[in-house]
Amino acid sequence: MHRPAVPLTTARLLLRPFTAADVDDVWAYQRLPEVARFLLWEPRNREQTRAAVRQMATETGLAREGDCLSLAAVWPEAGHVVGQVELVWRSELSRQGEVGYVFHPGYQGKGLATEAARAVLRWGFEEVGLHRIVGRCHARNTASAALLERLGMRREAHFVDSALVKGAWRGEYVYAMLHREWRG
Repeated sequence: MHRPAVPLTTARLLLRPFTAADVDDVWAYQRLPEVARFLLWEPRNREQTRAAVRQMATETGLAREGDCLSLAAVWPEAGHVVGQVELVWRSELSRQGEVGYVFHPGYQGKGLATEAARAVLRWGFEEVGLHRIVGRCHARNTASAALLERLGMRREAHFVDSALVKGAWRGEYVYAMLHREWRG
């Protein structure tokens, strides 16, 4: 089992497991249409967010392929959870993972999501020993694409109209980084 020593810290964030007490903070952004716009789910009501937080609270490490590490991003300056970051173990044999993140719009544009994602990349490469980590985003989500590029990931694919999501065709960008690129 791979479990990070929590909290993972960055210059400005504490990344820690979710707790039931985080529902209000998470609902503050999961209910917003501008947050759900590029995600697979619609804006969530309070009960849906409570269920999501309950699930994320169980995602504390990587024991086998398919597991997800979900961490609450706490900005001490704000005093509460401002977003979430995750690492999914996509392939045990090929040592591959996938990074993801969602942040409250009021805290976007400050580099916080980049810090959080970089900390999870570091943990995935240096502690778990992953060979390759990918990041995916909606092709129209220019902010997320720019974040993945700031992390040093390269765009490997642009899937055009590859999935029908919320009644519309969605394009997707796939970015990736190898362990040797992380070290470089």
